[in-house]
Amino acid sequence: MFCWLSRLCGELSTPTRRTTQLIWSSAARSMVLSSQRIPELSSFVARTNTCGELRSSHLGQEVTLCGWIQFRRQNIFLVLRDFHGLVQVVIPQDESAASVKKILCEAPMESVVQVSGTVISRPPGQKNPKMPTGEIEIKVKTAKLLNSCKKLPFEIKDFMKKTETLRLQYRYLDLRSVQMQYNLRLRSQMVMKMREYLCNLHGFVDVETPTLFKRTPGGAKEFVIPSREPGKFYSLPQSPQQFKQLLMVGGLDRYFQVARCYRDEGSRPDRQPEFTQIDIEMSFVDQTGVQSLIEGLLQYSWPSDKDPLVVPFPSMPFAEALASYGTDKPDTRFGMKIVDISDMFRNTEVGFLQDALSKPQGTVKAICIRKGAEVLPIFLKTNENWNSPVAKFIMEEQGLGLVKLLETQEEDVVLLTAGEHKKACSLMGKLRLECADLLEARGVVLRDPALFSFLWVVDFPLFLPKEENPQELESAHHPFTAPHPSDIHLLYTEPHKVRSQHYDLVLNGNEIGGGSIRIHNSELQHYVLDTVLKEDVKLLSHLLQALDYGAPPHGGIALGLDRLMCLVTGAPSIRDVIAFPKSFRGHDLMSNAPDSIPPEELKPYHIQVSWPMDAETERAHR
Repeated sequence: MFCWLSRLCGELSTPTRRTTQLIWSSAARSMVLSSQRIPELSSFVARTNTCGELRSSHLGQEVTLCGWIQFRRQNIFLVLRDFHGLVQVVIPQDESAASVKKILCEAPMESVVQVSGTVISRPPGQKNPKMPTGEIEIKVKTAKLLNSCKKLPFEIKDFMKKTETLRLQYRYLDLRSVQMQYNLRLRSQMVMKMREYLCNLHGFVDVETPTLFKRTPGGAKEFVIPSREPGKFYSLPQSPQQFKQLLMVGGLDRYFQVARCYRDEGSRPDRQPEFTQIDIEMSFVDQTGVQSLIEGLLQYSWPSDKDPLVVPFPSMPFAEALASYGTDKPDTRFGMKIVDISDMFRNTEVGFLQDALSKPQGTVKAICIRKGAEVLPIFLKTNENWNSPVAKFIMEEQGLGLVKLLETQEEDVVLLTAGEHKKACSLMGKLRLECADLLEARGVVLRDPALFSFLWVVDFPLFLPKEENPQELESAHHPFTAPHPSDIHLLYTEPHKVRSQHYDLVLNGNEIGGGSIRIHNSELQHYVLDTVLKEDVKLLSHLLQALDYGAPPHGGIALGLDRLMCLVTGAPSIRDVIAFPKSFRGHDLMSNAPDSIPPEELKPYHIQVSWPMDAETERAHR
């Protein structure tokens, strides 16, 4: 079994600038947080050592260990496990130790025991180089059964396949696995390093903000919490957005928080109704300042067994990301960029291309998939026998030019679409990722899992047309985002053309952070809310009033901690880096939350449940 602590110590970042270098010594009990201080893992408890720390240097020492029985062989040896690792224990065979043997031989697997004995060297030929404690074993003198274990729903072994439903139902058992221990401890260490960087090196103030708040206009749906006042409800905040802006008005200057946030988004894949973000706000800062802070923060807290982060991260305008990758969160680890081939077909006789190009924002897009014909279902092959009537017609018109522009070769696959620019780009962006999945499923390496490709996406539009009513606008980020200084004049005439001071941080095609420079002028904020977005400004009267009382220019960002840790650890889901996550449908399978409440307990809140009618009852009430 792999010792998570030796692995974790290798992954703590080597700090930059004014910091103490982290080191790891085989004789040390734990990770070294500084050159003077070693965490004491056995202080205040009933053990002298952890199972994973003992080495040949401990030979002859009397030790007391506590842990779970992981494995037993022929009632002669057992393997004891704790959070730190494994150690082999020799079960005494002589009559004088019959009571000790009885305890250790009869206790079921995963029972919790305490053993005391002497650290001895393993006999010649029995040392295990794959085990950190493989040179020694414990000759037991006394043993105590602390708690017996019933038959488990699954074995506590990483190689045992378990359904996610079963893992979530018995999460407290799943947490014993090496991988979950590693994920949560690395998360803890990275958060600690982030605290050091923000508070100790750059003077940020850690402030807790309220969980019970009021409804906020725009954005995701919020969870509603009843109060004892009839008809009045709290809302759980989607983020501490308003509070951190108010802290800037209050003169805190530099705020951060490991913040719990809540969004009632229903059943969405790989999302959680409650999640954690590293929330940051600064006064007197611009976009470059926020980006530099985050680059330094990640560089400082980055695990050192991975390639060092190179800063500054590259930056890409939103328009370029959409045009080249079909998304605002491009995965730049591989090519297959979208190419605009509209100009080649301005005089085309191909009907669907002609029709698309005749419309506003009409365009023709293509991507070339290298060697795609070898492994993909064939759409348009690029050899002389293009296998589609439309493809043949296109090749007759623009064959040589298309081959030259896309640099196609034998066995390449070309995907082509025509339509409105944003829709065409979005479609090609999805196809690009689907093709990458298909290629990698067949053994083609496109996206190096060891590569971390960070990217800033900037110059987003400030507003977007509403899907349900394109004549109306909604915030692309949130209603507190400041317009780009060069576009303020457009705000009052053509608001749909205004760019924002909004920036997203993307990692390997995943958005892991988003922020903006905020509106700090009350009149401008009122105009955006009331005139452009047509929101009820009364809901934000407290913020508008605060902006009138000398609000400094300010901006910030929030990093999605769950998503970041998922990518850093290589976990298949964010649920694998959260101690007690909800299921896909937002349920806690361990405790069966959400749960019903008796009507009498609802009375103080002046609410009652309206149960859905079945079809027969509904017909009867018509």
